[in-house]
Amino acid sequence: MNDEQVREYLDTLKQPPTSWQVEMIDEAIKDRIPIMERDGIDFLKQMLRLKRPDRILEIGSAIGYSALQMIDAVPSARVITIERDQARAKRAKYYFNRYNQDQTIELIEGDAFDVAEQVRYQGPYDVIFIDAAKGQYQRFFELYSSMLTDNGVIITDNVLFHGYVINAQTASKRIGNLAKKINTYNQWLVNQTEYDTEFFPIGDGIAISVKKP
Repeated sequence: MNDEQVREYLDTLKQPPTSWQVEMIDEAIKDRIPIMERDGIDFLKQMLRLKRPDRILEIGSAIGYSALQMIDAVPSARVITIERDQARAKRAKYYFNRYNQDQTIELIEGDAFDVAEQVRYQGPYDVIFIDAAKGQYQRFFELYSSMLTDNGVIITDNVLFHGYVINAQTASKRIGNLAKKINTYNQWLVNQTEYDTEFFPIGDGIAISVKKP
């Protein structure tokens, strides 16, 4: 049995996406907006079901797909999500209103480094999900980890960056430089003594950092 056979078998066990998920996935593909891969989003949702957070902070809303998925996993939670791109923020708000989640999801427009005090006012957070500018992952972690509750969790997406963190030399100069930054973040992250961090080759790579008591 090879990895492809295992994947094909596991895919047969997945529930088909709902109509709203299909709509948002189609829009993301059409407009080339990056959203989490199916395996990654399923893993994230299962982690949230286990954690049962009251408050979640998401850094990087895009069109709101992940935020809606997180509420789908934990309907009792409240999500604060940050997006600096005006067009994407507008689409995210549209979807939050359309699917009656505008009271459970609050979108803060602006650069994550400019709106930190506004975000802090809404905290603290049981889970922080980092999925924004990949070259800034370490700065996001350093800035927002102070808003995490005791025993909180920081989840970082795209830590494998399509495999380029392993083979940066096979990419273009821009992509290769970004891959090196993500690799530097991964190395830094695993050495943070206040957190237990594990990396999972799911989706585009996910890091789970659990704050030590």
